Amino acid sequence: MSGRRSGSAAGALAVALLVGAGGARAQSPRLYVTNQDDATVSIVDLATLRVVETLDLQRLGFSPTARPHHAQVEPDGRFWYVTLIGAGKVLKLDRENRVVGSVDLEVPGLMSLHPRRDLLVVARSMSAVNPPRRIALVRRSDMTLLDEVEVVFPRPHALVVDPRGEYAYVASLGENQLASVRLDDGVTRLVEVDGAPLTFVQLAASPDGRWLAATAQTGNALVLFDIADPAQPTLARRIPMNAGPFEPVFTFDGRRIFVTNLDANTVSEVSTETWEVVRVIAHAGFGQPHGVALSPDGQRLFVSNRHQSGGAHDHEGHKAVAQGTLAVICVATGTVDTVLTVGNYAAGVGTPPPGTRPEAPRPCR
Repeated sequence: MSGRRSGSAAGALAVALLVGAGGARAQSPRLYVTNQDDATVSIVDLATLRVVETLDLQRLGFSPTARPHHAQVEPDGRFWYVTLIGAGKVLKLDRENRVVGSVDLEVPGLMSLHPRRDLLVVARSMSAVNPPRRIALVRRSDMTLLDEVEVVFPRPHALVVDPRGEYAYVASLGENQLASVRLDDGVTRLVEVDGAPLTFVQLAASPDGRWLAATAQTGNALVLFDIADPAQPTLARRIPMNAGPFEPVFTFDGRRIFVTNLDANTVSEVSTETWEVVRVIAHAGFGQPHGVALSPDGQRLFVSNRHQSGGAHDHEGHKAVAQGTLAVICVATGTVDTVLTVGNYAAGVGTPPPGTRPEAPRPCR
């Protein structure tokens, strides 16, 4: 059916060539951690693994309840994006953290960059009692809202754009439903999963476009769909997880998936050859592990930790038991080698996607 609605880079090994405002120069990629309770974003240099700046959104004119939730970064690192649940905005900023554009959206949540087109897809936060049943399509170059696409089900939260670029996938927090959305015309197809409530939090697509993984928080499972036919995801299997699986990410070689388990304070590693959990990572630096992202070279995994006593979807938090942290995991060994202190309620994490085919994971130094 058609649902279209009209609408206005870790180490020195991670250093990449990016183009800066003053011309071409060597610049290390950056990671962005949204600190939801502080209305700040911690900015990490991926060559030194240090927080080099904390962007205070109040200094940009936003309120203490702006609630930054998710970040995405352009492949060349020149621009990055952040959703502000409380302010109802998606911001585009340059590497110097100047706002260069924005779009107004009701309770914007997770985002996904299109791999080839000038497009940013945005879903909704659960912050509102009844958020819009639509995803937004935004032209990244000038932050123009192009369209909103109806997806029928309530609380469209989990989101990813297929690496082949034709479809976006979105899933519901409130129902055992997900949809494929054809980006050219907004045609959607609904997929329903039988059984007890699953609470789909986030999606990840394999680099080859064959598999779609969904974290089922209340179902304590990673739910796998076959997307060989990108228009019609087909349920393939359920993989038991520790309590509260929250966000997944495929490694760039597609051989494993890492999943944060928010309620168990662990990270699970799943083999895509056997579809079994091959390692469960635990560390004192974990505390409600939330967001997850890879370095652009695929060698390190970054996990944000809230350290809150509130519920998984309490977007106004303010129940900190410790300050937020960012744990840095060596993908090859599954060991935590660094824990950085960031802001309160560390939520979404954004890193640039790989610019070239990354090497296979190897022991970190």
